[in-house]
Amino acid sequence: MQALEKLKHYCSYQERSHAEVVQQLYAYSVYKGDHDAIIASLIEKNYLNQERFAIALVGGKHRAKSWGRIKIMNALKAKGVTSTYILKEAFKQIDEVAYLKKLQNFADKKWATLKGEQYLIKKKKLYTHLLQKGYESKLVLKEIERLEGSKK
Repeated sequence: MQALEKLKHYCSYQERSHAEVVQQLYAYSVYKGDHDAIIASLIEKNYLNQERFAIALVGGKHRAKSWGRIKIMNALKAKGVTSTYILKEAFKQIDEVAYLKKLQNFADKKWATLKGEQYLIKKKKLYTHLLQKGYESKLVLKEIERLEGSKK
């Protein structure tokens, strides 16, 4: 099984989701009937672990790219991770205090770049920017209130 050896290397290089492995199986032109056996073999030999993949993705996207929970959740779902248990375990990687601190830093930096803007446009641009980073709207609104209060 040449495809199995290639997939072992593929999975050992970095954490992969089941969907990514299936996509590689199609790329290697492996018969669909063999997919389950190959995936089962990878799981059995601990090359493939959906929970480990989710934990790595959450930690990496938050630390390296400073994504918010919503954007990370969408990335996980796009990779085929839908288990509630796995999602809960993965999101435990994000420290709440550090998460709020990153949001605050983003808000402060963006607010400073919008100095010449009209007040309402400034608020809208900040709101949109933070939502695009994947932060929850409730937290974004609290940050905007904090900035409004500190600038008065």
